[in-house]
Amino acid sequence: MIRHSDKVDYLGGIYALQAQLGSTVHPAGKTALELQGKAHYLKQSTKRVQLFGGVGENLPLWFKKQDWGAVLECNLTSFLPPAIGLIEIEHKSFKVKVSSPARAVMECLYLAPRLQPLVEVYELMEGLNNLRPRLVQQLLEQCTSIKVKRLFLYMADKAGHDWFDYLDMNKVNQGAGKRSIAENGVYDPKYKITVPKELALEDG
Repeated sequence: MIRHSDKVDYLGGIYALQAQLGSTVHPAGKTALELQGKAHYLKQSTKRVQLFGGVGENLPLWFKKQDWGAVLECNLTSFLPPAIGLIEIEHKSFKVKVSSPARAVMECLYLAPRLQPLVEVYELMEGLNNLRPRLVQQLLEQCTSIKVKRLFLYMADKAGHDWFDYLDMNKVNQGAGKRSIAENGVYDPKYKITVPKELALEDG
């Protein structure tokens, strides 16, 4: 129910999904970082909203048919457990669960490089100098995507964040063998990944 003349935005719709239906769908990736003031400089002219949710979830018809004044992109995945790494933000008179910065960057990396430029993700990573090592460790241990884990560690290492030194690499399964993230890129022997040249040349 909404008050007369009240206009419900997409966060109101997400609140309804979470509070009334128990949905794990949440603002994620760049959108979650924007909502927390950590990605203002990446705003686009066309409003695009990144949502993530668990595999098998279905968005109700009323949610999909509603004109939210933005393009909503919903990714249903299982590469991270649905309940960890979320925080609540206040919006109007209610609270909505969104991805914490650490989870949001991993969601960006999940979409990269096809749907998310890696250099842009690194620029986001550079600004995250106060992540909680315990939460990052938990996310890395439970993440099932080798690509995401290697890229996250590569970027965090390259950015030189203090919290990186508190991570226990022995508990993070980084898989075996080399992984090519970009053709004709630069190979990083420490994380065994080939990244775009423009990312390798970014100042760390």
